[in-house]
Amino acid sequence: MASDEKPRSSGVSLLSLDPKLQETFKKNVQRVRKKPKSETLTPGVLYIGHIPSALSEPELREYFGQFGTVTRLRLSRSKKTGGSKGYAFVEFQCEDVAKIVADTMNNYLFCERLLKCELVPPEKVHPRTFVHCNSIFKKPSHPAVKRYNKQRSMKEGQKMMDRLLGKETRLRKRLAEKGIDYDFPGFAAQKKVRKASKADANTSVDSQDVTPVCTPSVLERRKSARLEAVDDSDDEIELKLPDVKTKK
Repeated sequence: MASDEKPRSSGVSLLSLDPKLQETFKKNVQRVRKKPKSETLTPGVLYIGHIPSALSEPELREYFGQFGTVTRLRLSRSKKTGGSKGYAFVEFQCEDVAKIVADTMNNYLFCERLLKCELVPPEKVHPRTFVHCNSIFKKPSHPAVKRYNKQRSMKEGQKMMDRLLGKETRLRKRLAEKGIDYDFPGFAAQKKVRKASKADANTSVDSQDVTPVCTPSVLERRKSARLEAVDDSDDEIELKLPDVKTKK
């Protein structure tokens, strides 16, 4: 038998408003909803900051949907990693509802964070504020962090170094064109230090004495030198007798 229970949404459990504020909020919303339907509703855009990282688009839409009709919602995410940036834009069907939500939910404690809710004036709403708001978010399959930390070959490392040096050279030219006398070490100095350390290492290796080849004549000379040293040490042996005390 199919159960009559509605499926629960996954994710962070949503919190209701403060009971003291809930009654006032309901009265304000009911007053707004009693407006004649023939009147054209002006949408209101709300900026929401300090959003917990665990919340995604479905949870935010469900939470703010209890206040009024949410027409568009966009949670700002990083294009490289796909992680939440902690702020979102919500568009309500009625601007008056957006004003009530901004006044009620500003500095509201939510998941150990104080939400920041501000009403965005219509003239300050950018045309691309809600771009791709209706598309389903898909986490990038190859984040930039993984590409940056991968093991590179010698050719790839040299290509990366050349690109960094080119950017640094163009930066120095722009500073010089603007009359800014500023010098900084940068990547060029690091490259010179690496070359100098390699040259010192090669010089220290070359300056060492050449190891003699162990030919039979060399071995004979070493053997005779050891025997002479032993004979010389035998000639230098001294015998010490104990002192004899005379009785008086």
